[in-house]
Amino acid sequence: MVLKLERIYTKPADLNGYRILVDRLWPRGISKINAHLDEWYKNIGPSTELRKWFNHDPEKFAEFKTKYLTELNSNPDLADFLELVKTHLATENVILLYGAKDETHNQAVILAELIKEKLGL
Repeated sequence: MVLKLERIYTKPADLNGYRILVDRLWPRGISKINAHLDEWYKNIGPSTELRKWFNHDPEKFAEFKTKYLTELNSNPDLADFLELVKTHLATENVILLYGAKDETHNQAVILAELIKEKLGL
């Protein structure tokens, strides 16, 4: 099975898989029904302070990545999150959903890289 990324504001491209929102804040204007979520794992998103500091500035992305990985590696929810992803990847695709407009400079990209590294994908 495959780990995928999808922006929650686009029409769901793929409903065939376990859909996890990885933002700490609920995306504005999205109803829970239209989100087609299986899980909202808000504690895996970057801290409020880090999110505000980054402010989706691509020039800060390298430093944001370092800081976010530091947060993730000390996050007590990381092990459970990785186990959830591993369990679902055994039988279906897993789709990480995020709200950022920038599809290459966001926490879901970093999280996907970490998942692939930790799970050996």
